[in-house]
Amino acid sequence: MKRVLITGARSYIGTSFEAYMNHSFPGTLQIDTLDMMDEHWPDKDFSGYDVVFHVAGIAHADVSNVSKETEQLYYRVNTELAVATAKKAKEDGVGQFIFMSSMIVYGGKEHITADTQPAPANFYGDSKWQADKGVRELEDGNFKVTVLRPPMIYGKGSKGNYPTLAKLARKLPVFPKVNNQRSMLYIENLCEFLRIVIEDEMSGIFFPQNGELVNTSTLVGMIAKTQGKRMHITSVLTPFVAVGKHVPGKIGNLCRKAFGSSYYDMEMSEIGRPYRVAGLEESIQRTEGR
Repeated sequence: MKRVLITGARSYIGTSFEAYMNHSFPGTLQIDTLDMMDEHWPDKDFSGYDVVFHVAGIAHADVSNVSKETEQLYYRVNTELAVATAKKAKEDGVGQFIFMSSMIVYGGKEHITADTQPAPANFYGDSKWQADKGVRELEDGNFKVTVLRPPMIYGKGSKGNYPTLAKLARKLPVFPKVNNQRSMLYIENLCEFLRIVIEDEMSGIFFPQNGELVNTSTLVGMIAKTQGKRMHITSVLTPFVAVGKHVPGKIGNLCRKAFGSSYYDMEMSEIGRPYRVAGLEESIQRTEGR
């Protein structure tokens, strides 16, 4: 039985992965968690673990109005802590280090291909990108580094953009019709992906995503249907979306996030083994608890 240390307590991804393994594959992994907010974390002996899965970090930054101190905090947590954890894992003889990077390293590019180079658009994206590079520099023949750059992750209890869309689906009778494309990743699909990565000791950069792209209008309509609500998708509101994307500040950012495109080529996400345990519609049903 492999031993896995999750570095980062109470994270959505870490707790979800542990729950998924205990429920679906009991007895296959021994999973422990280390609170990285404890200043004594470096005293922990990593040598008994086969895998360190690093999930500690700060996400969902409002980059429009932050202090220099806040920016520095993102680099301390998202970059310096990640690299320090990877170095300790390597020094203590751990065989595999898994790092949760993010699609954000591409800086809001609409269509990402295998040839697209990371170009962060803000300090949050750059803090993840610096860690992404830093941990990969440590890889050698005895230390495998696995970097995941997932798109928006959602599921029951998730944070970020999905709960905002679900709230709109509950409250709004109408919603604008848009033709964007977005990559998304259901939490259980990610957990199965992680299980395979650990089982097969895979290293490199990976781009897990659901098996289908989605546009925002379809997604909100699907959420509303799952909640037993009627949602009218109308093109009458589409011009307002186009205008909203060009409004400076927070409103413009929200419009671009919700209604812009952001997706990976699907072939980038294949690993030769199936990992999507739920399709889009079923994943929405599981997330909404119906």
